[in-house]
Amino acid sequence: MRLTSYTNYALRSLQLAALRAPALVRVDDVVKIHGLARPHIVKIVHELGKAGFIETQRGRGGGFRLARAPEAITVGEVVRLTEGPFDLVECFNRATNTCPLIGICKLSSTFAQATQAFVDVLDGVTIADIAANRDALLGRIDPLQEGIVAPARAAG
Repeated sequence: MRLTSYTNYALRSLQLAALRAPALVRVDDVVKIHGLARPHIVKIVHELGKAGFIETQRGRGGGFRLARAPEAITVGEVVRLTEGPFDLVECFNRATNTCPLIGICKLSSTFAQATQAFVDVLDGVTIADIAANRDALLGRIDPLQEGIVAPARAAG
């Protein structure tokens, strides 16, 4: 399986929000840390907000934060939002399928099992899990944040 960079940066945005919680994260923080185009992150943040993963605050001092506890957001649900259906092969989509082997092909059922296993693993991982090594992540991010006001870190 291969995921798009859009999905990767949606997850990175949520991860950063978990690391900075309860403080707001600015779009420009994500742009600077990951070296991305601002319109790309604006689009991601908008979609994550519409889906209820984050809440946004407009204006001076605005930004975004997680709308739910990081333990309550799975990587799988974010991937399904940003990637859409996992039509790995043509026959996964019955509406557009033209394969004459539908229903008897063992290859398509194998692909279906592999896809389900992939999604099952992603559903077992939360945003809290991908932000669990907080100090190491912030240690790597801090030098990239020159000029960004970082939130105070808890001891430990």
